[in-house]
Amino acid sequence: MNLAHLLSRQARLAPDRATVFHGPRPWASHAEWAARSAGLAQRMRGAGLQPGDRVLLFMRNHPRYLEILWAAWWAGLVVVPVNAKLHPAEAEWIVGDAGARWGFVTRDVAPGALAGLERQVDAESDEACALLAAALDWTAVPVAERAPDDLAWLFYTSGTTGRPKGVMLTHRNLATMGLAYFADVDPAAPDDAMAYAAPMSHGCGLYAVPHLMAGARHVVPASGGVDPAELFALGRALGPLSTFAAPTIVRRLVEHAERAGLGPADAAAAFKTIVYGGAPMYVADIERALAVMGPRFVQIYGQGETPMTATALARRHLADRAHPRHRERLASVGVAQTPVQVRVADERGRDLPAGEPGEVLVRGDTVMAGYWRNPEATAAALQGGWLWTGDVGSLDADGFLTLKDRSKDLLISGGSNVYPREVEEVLLTAPGVTEAAVVGAPDPEWGEVVVAFVVPRPGPPPAAAALDAHCLQRMARFKRPRRYVFVDELPKNAYGKVLKTALRARLRAGG
Repeated sequence: MNLAHLLSRQARLAPDRATVFHGPRPWASHAEWAARSAGLAQRMRGAGLQPGDRVLLFMRNHPRYLEILWAAWWAGLVVVPVNAKLHPAEAEWIVGDAGARWGFVTRDVAPGALAGLERQVDAESDEACALLAAALDWTAVPVAERAPDDLAWLFYTSGTTGRPKGVMLTHRNLATMGLAYFADVDPAAPDDAMAYAAPMSHGCGLYAVPHLMAGARHVVPASGGVDPAELFALGRALGPLSTFAAPTIVRRLVEHAERAGLGPADAAAAFKTIVYGGAPMYVADIERALAVMGPRFVQIYGQGETPMTATALARRHLADRAHPRHRERLASVGVAQTPVQVRVADERGRDLPAGEPGEVLVRGDTVMAGYWRNPEATAAALQGGWLWTGDVGSLDADGFLTLKDRSKDLLISGGSNVYPREVEEVLLTAPGVTEAAVVGAPDPEWGEVVVAFVVPRPGPPPAAAALDAHCLQRMARFKRPRRYVFVDELPKNAYGKVLKTALRARLRAGG
């Protein structure tokens, strides 16, 4: 099993079909993509790279990302994707830990040489053009034989605490993830167009797998990132787009639509499916998104350790307003995807009853092989065949999972558990609040007290007393924030997740 066979299959089935686009302009047909990837694979093997060797991709979103990715797999290599927003020194640490031999970069991301690489190639240079020169007969370049459990993708976690860990994902992991997309997320088809606006080094890039399975189109915005006006225009030009978006990106799309006076019909002309995940989507935000853009949305929950595949909240669940627990379901992340099992357990691994929070466990063929050269972390995360996610959640009687928080974000105030997300959900319904993040601050009497960082809407910020009254009407008194800190923006990592470690550090520093 080698994911490169997906490309050779489509190159035989539909060789002349334009499949890769840079903005609205065609970049490559299936046959051209296959020829370039096969040519690069042949040249990398000729230069001494062996199956299993690691190749770094430290690039902004670019059509050549897809060509290099499939070339590496064609040669039997392991791809090490690095987020383009990391500092080069952080990328160098990954080079050393992964033992990467070659690296492909864009100069805006890596202006200088990265230490530790045998060869570094600027993906936009003449050197890259020569390496990616089409093989004269790509069918004569054999795809390297790989076993299902051989590594394909070595993904380094964001490392909000300590050094990042290398998540080992196999060809089986990613093929199963791709098939789960059809079963649980969206029935992709050849006329679909997957837009890569979020980083291709992360889950958005992995969605190239199911869309290549379907023979669909792959669209890299000319900006290489998230420009809502550009995405709406691309959708109108090429046909409705599918894309993956963190909640922060969804909010930007919705705000653009509101400013431009666009409604659900306009959104339908530009977007087929927006898969959201990667961070909490609050009920108020998804209700607003559905009202403005219509039934374009599907939610997924997964981790780097089980990529894009744990649960899904389907379009039909989001649309089922007649269900008596519709709002509860909007707050959930859906039900277990087809190839995995999901359960909630206590610290000893015992199943908990419906409604009781505990750690979320996942088992199935998308779960990682382990952490790269880190047996201790692997043993802690993989126990008895189950991935211990570190997320706290609860299952209802119908199997819908509602996430509470990361286990490390749980607050204990006066002996009572406080889940920050519950407080954040309430704050986002308060007038004048656009974003909120809740953390705990040490307190000699209560152990921890709840502190809310609030991003107000334009205009005078809401009064703390008004927020307090709003919370007391909707939650237990012990959960309400004892302090409100108004900020212009919340610190976020490259994937749009709020960095609560930074907020806690600010509190420790007296900010």
